[in-house]
Amino acid sequence: MRAETQNTVEKIEKSLDLLGQRLDWETAPHRLEEFNARVEDPNLWDDPQAAQKLMRDRQQLVDAMETYTSIKQEMSDQVELIELGEMEEDEEVVSEAESALKALQETAAKKELEALLDGEADGNDTFLEINAGAGGTEACDWAAMLQRMYVRWAEKRGYEVELQSEEAGAEAGIKSVAYKISGPNAYGWLKSESGVHRLVRISPFGKGTRETSFASVWVYPVVDDNIEIEVNPADIRVDTYRSSGAGGQHVNTTDSAVRITHVPTGIVVTSSEKSQHQNRDIAMKALKSRLYQQELDKRHAAINEAHEAKGSAGWGNQIRSYVLQPYQMVKDLRTAHETSDTQGVLDGDLDPFMAATLAQQATGKSRADARDDD
Repeated sequence: MRAETQNTVEKIEKSLDLLGQRLDWETAPHRLEEFNARVEDPNLWDDPQAAQKLMRDRQQLVDAMETYTSIKQEMSDQVELIELGEMEEDEEVVSEAESALKALQETAAKKELEALLDGEADGNDTFLEINAGAGGTEACDWAAMLQRMYVRWAEKRGYEVELQSEEAGAEAGIKSVAYKISGPNAYGWLKSESGVHRLVRISPFGKGTRETSFASVWVYPVVDDNIEIEVNPADIRVDTYRSSGAGGQHVNTTDSAVRITHVPTGIVVTSSEKSQHQNRDIAMKALKSRLYQQELDKRHAAINEAHEAKGSAGWGNQIRSYVLQPYQMVKDLRTAHETSDTQGVLDGDLDPFMAATLAQQATGKSRADARDDD
């Protein structure tokens, strides 16, 4: 077998190893038997919510087992074809099997990454907030660039993007914007984007000087109906106000925008795109999601501290640098993943950065580092 083909096989085997670990392959058949026995219980649907969760968990296990088995079987089949083709000196058979292995390796790598999305809320929809940092017009323009970047990323994935609120900058860009992004694993993918994003470029606003701008991104999961978050009415302050959309358009004629402040934590959420009743409902859901995210952060405090000890940024600190002048570079400060294709990133090509961070969170090292160790 050619060295390049052997390398492809080894990559597939590494992906299978990770998939097997996440699945806990040795106990999977036994767990499926338990699920099947519970599904046959005639009293299963006495508790519809519990039944639905059971069916979801069972299907996830079935899908994971089928994925692992099918990749392993196809790898074995293609390797056998290559060996047979080499024995019979049939280059066409060898070439076709090698191409199939290459495609399988890409599939396995994708499934490996998806397996990392197994956190408590990874499968949920998500809220995404962007806020301009200090720096006036420059920072507001940078926040608008990030807004475009994330909307393009979401649309490429076929996710639904719903504007929750937006505050325009005084001269250009935006001071803040909030979205609800809906789709499979939306929170799982975007959660690694929380933090401060730094831009270095020549000012486009007539200054001709090199400027550094900052904007913060906050991501937190939409809370499922199954997750109970209690909010004491005495702990919140609700304000209504008038607001305008980007560029001063769509000015509300009544005080329909809603701002809710959670006094004990200082969390503030807003909604300004609907009626006052709808905005209050949206803001309350956002508040519950923020409180839930706060609880998740507490649970993950030990992990964050470990990452900080290694020199990586914790949530809410600077995570990524985007340099447009004097050279082109986007670099993640946690994983060291970088690219010179700055325009591609700003057009929404974020998957490689998200993949590297997901791998680091799961293993304590970047995906590339994990492969180099082997």
